[in-house]
Amino acid sequence: MVVGCGYSGSAFLRRIAGRATSVVATSRSPRRFPELAALGATPIAYDGAGPSADLAAALAEASHVVASAPPDADGDPLLRHHRADLVAAPSLVWMGYYSTVGVYGDHGGAWVDETSECRPTAERGVRRIEAESAWLDLAEGDGVPVAVMRLAGIYGPGRNAFVNLADGSAKRVVKVGQKFSRIHVGDIAGATIAAAAALASGLFNICDDEPAPPQDVVAYAATLMGIAPPPEVPFENAELSPMARSFYSESRQVSNAKLRTALGYAMLYPTYREALETMWRDGTWRDEAAA
Repeated sequence: MVVGCGYSGSAFLRRIAGRATSVVATSRSPRRFPELAALGATPIAYDGAGPSADLAAALAEASHVVASAPPDADGDPLLRHHRADLVAAPSLVWMGYYSTVGVYGDHGGAWVDETSECRPTAERGVRRIEAESAWLDLAEGDGVPVAVMRLAGIYGPGRNAFVNLADGSAKRVVKVGQKFSRIHVGDIAGATIAAAAALASGLFNICDDEPAPPQDVVAYAATLMGIAPPPEVPFENAELSPMARSFYSESRQVSNAKLRTALGYAMLYPTYREALETMWRDGTWRDEAAA
């Protein structure tokens, strides 16, 4: 069962197609029901605003739950309305929660791992830490393992530098020393499968092997497309949304060593180069349905 089945959750559904006796996925929008059904899932409408009888009935049958919905000002919506249903679920053996590496906040460009201090400066990071704690508390009290998966910047088919270059929105903003960690959506799906198979519990960074300056990713995609990259713009002069600017206020390099050693996971795309090359070669860069 995937609660809050968006871009990452849909990629996970594609990877487990045919491997589960039944799959349920929730979405805020009934307009996505045909898409979810095409992925082999029974869709349920759920917006997190209150409890859902349909969701409670599905949880009672679930063996594995992946929660992808973000927390709001009042905490994690699934735990707020359905914690008792998760505790009572007789067949439940594993739960996964999609969080973000944003919980680490600013470490001045230093490497961080799952033992590093969390220093979020943005409210969204604080909310994520609180949600992580709630999920881990559930695991401790209920005895069902929960893997909190901290996702780096997500990209893949339909959401990548090629798309931004094609529509004219790509920028090469340069801030000296700034690097971002990222993860291809296919590796989110693969890591989730590995964590579920191992009944893993605890914190896991889900990111590739090479944190890199964002302008380098854009330049590499432009090279593959055979076009000139947009000019570099100093961060101080860049026109950025408040959200985008806030990302540049935090700098760190995220290690995936625990993912590779504890779960034995081998990255499909160890760096952005392999991912971009594959999407360009296969022509899947435009197609979000290929994620």
